[in-house]
Amino acid sequence: MLKFKISNMKSFLTVVFMSFAVFSLAQSTEAEVKAPINQLFEGMKKADSTMVRQALAAGARLETVTKNKAGEITVRSDSFEGFVKSIGKATAGDLDEQLTAVDIKIDGDLATAWTPYKFFYKGAFSHCGVNAFQLIKTASGWKIWSIIDTRRKEGCQ
Repeated sequence: MLKFKISNMKSFLTVVFMSFAVFSLAQSTEAEVKAPINQLFEGMKKADSTMVRQALAAGARLETVTKNKAGEITVRSDSFEGFVKSIGKATAGDLDEQLTAVDIKIDGDLATAWTPYKFFYKGAFSHCGVNAFQLIKTASGWKIWSIIDTRRKEGCQ
């Protein structure tokens, strides 16, 4: 009887561990999701517009939460195409966005990343804020679908 129970326990544990391994392989890792974010900022720092473009999904969106002249909160949408072209015109080292943390959440083929940052232009502090990324898993890997950010000069640590 004891032999039967141990055999059943081994079988049960084998099934549990194999199921866990298969489930783990099917799930994307935070490192996979973070890769296009790192690529975006590395491309900015290198002034490599091609590297930046490769991190983006077709039709990607770029938005900023800001205040208008009346002090009302608005969302400004910018062209990623214009952003990518401006990176290509920069000099390597001019654009340095430093993430102070990264919090990633993944559900299947959708991920979100919350990334507080400090931005330096030509070595001088410019502003800080938070990027909120939405990423999608494509046939060629994770891509940035949209970024909405905040920008401020006060309260930066």
